[in-house]
Amino acid sequence: MSNTTKHILVIRLSAMGDVAMTVPVLNAFSKQYPEIKITVLTRPFFTPFFRGLQNVSVFSIDVKGKHKGVFGLYKLARELNENNQFFAVADLHNVLRSKILKQFIKCKRFVSIDKGRKEKRLLTSGKIFEPLKTTHQRYADVFGTLGFPIDLSTPQFPNKAILNETIKKLIGNHSKKLVGIAPFAAHEGKMYPLDAMKVVIEKLSKDHKVILFGGGKNEIEVLNNFENSFKDTVNVAGKLSLDEELDLISNLDVMLSMDSGNAHVAAMLGVKVVTIWGVTHPFAGFTPFNQPDAYCLLPNRKEFPLIPTSVYGNKYPENYKKAAGSIEPEIVVEKIKSII
Repeated sequence: MSNTTKHILVIRLSAMGDVAMTVPVLNAFSKQYPEIKITVLTRPFFTPFFRGLQNVSVFSIDVKGKHKGVFGLYKLARELNENNQFFAVADLHNVLRSKILKQFIKCKRFVSIDKGRKEKRLLTSGKIFEPLKTTHQRYADVFGTLGFPIDLSTPQFPNKAILNETIKKLIGNHSKKLVGIAPFAAHEGKMYPLDAMKVVIEKLSKDHKVILFGGGKNEIEVLNNFENSFKDTVNVAGKLSLDEELDLISNLDVMLSMDSGNAHVAAMLGVKVVTIWGVTHPFAGFTPFNQPDAYCLLPNRKEFPLIPTSVYGNKYPENYKKAAGSIEPEIVVEKIKSII
């Protein structure tokens, strides 16, 4: 098979942040190996993440419908095999679903991500405290094993998107710097207390335009309250498509986020990202792409010596729930002001 026909299937189905972290890696791959085609197997919602990537297309998986269960995965493999001849499969997910799927795909080269579970257990148990390999590098290593080493040291990012009338009307006319804030995370132990975040928003909205991001009924109610409390504060949650959200995020001067998906989405677009960490820690390898260590705001480990209590923030002692709250709002505000 000639280089011009080589085609790699990349599997990464969820979660949002993990899928977003594939984007800088695939962007680098497509520029360093422009002769090779990539098909990304992921959930349809994430398709906009891959817009603009050269030689990269998306194949959507319907995990709750026609591709559900073993028979559904068999049907999915038949669909993939029908019009494609894969040179290799890069499994960046490495879960039961992707392992079953690989049994049905016509391809002899399969490489799965090494998630570093052992090292992460040592980190969260307190037996080691040192930086582990980043998730981005773990993704890149899969391609390296397939014979395509990727250099992530000189990343290129898309230009700021041109905002459509819907977005312009929503955020209004402004001449101020745009500060995005995504105050939510999947687990409470990863979140900055909302009363402290309210102080941050109040201070930042005096000099900047604050754009609030989130999703779901409860989150939107909280963000609406913030919007109604302060000038130059706009809640866009539930009001834009994902494509439009990406356009808006690409125009931010800085994004403030928890250790969560929004941080990785902003980072994949080349936006500066300040992250607030609670019971998780950058050492586990989930720092947003291409961001300085100084952009990570951390609790005091003398006060919370067991951090990181888990990799995903779902396990922690009860008295660690508000660990992120030990970071004073003034520290957060000053960090953002120093960047923009």
